[in-house]
Amino acid sequence: MTTLDTVLAFARQAHAGQMRKFADEPYIQHPIRVMEECRSRNGKLPVLCAALLHDVLEDTAVTPAELESFLKNNMPGPEALHTFELVTDLTDVYVKQAFPKMNRRTRKSNEKERMTNIHADAQTVKYADIIDNCRNMATEEPDFAPVFLRECKGLLTLMDKGDTVLRDKAMHIVNTELEKLKDRR
Repeated sequence: MTTLDTVLAFARQAHAGQMRKFADEPYIQHPIRVMEECRSRNGKLPVLCAALLHDVLEDTAVTPAELESFLKNNMPGPEALHTFELVTDLTDVYVKQAFPKMNRRTRKSNEKERMTNIHADAQTVKYADIIDNCRNMATEEPDFAPVFLRECKGLLTLMDKGDTVLRDKAMHIVNTELEKLKDRR
């Protein structure tokens, strides 16, 4: 079993029983697609592993200590540390539970500022995440799409350290979905 297979098994277990909010599919399909999108541009193991794990700290019961231990036991030291750094970078800090008095707009604005300073590899994973999250957003979730797509566009405008091809692809998808919303009015 390769390191990537081991990480996929960990992510699959962490997300076991979860379904995507806006799609009738097991949640794990999303991180797999994000990883494949990253693989199309960047084959570095920490990037691919971070893509598979990008929502584990945010959306599962896995703690940072558990993730760090898993990575250190299954990857060479520098790659484990880099993967952990990327996953940490990709985990929202300004969440409602931690900042209950902040409204969504303020939390997302703070998160956008934070994301401008994350590692370039983490930004690349985020571009792939946006690509997967925004495909068909206008059709599948027309009520939520305007808010979400504008948030993604704001992130992409400021996050400019990652892979430029994926960034451009993400921006194109966001703009296309925003145009679909305009056409519906």
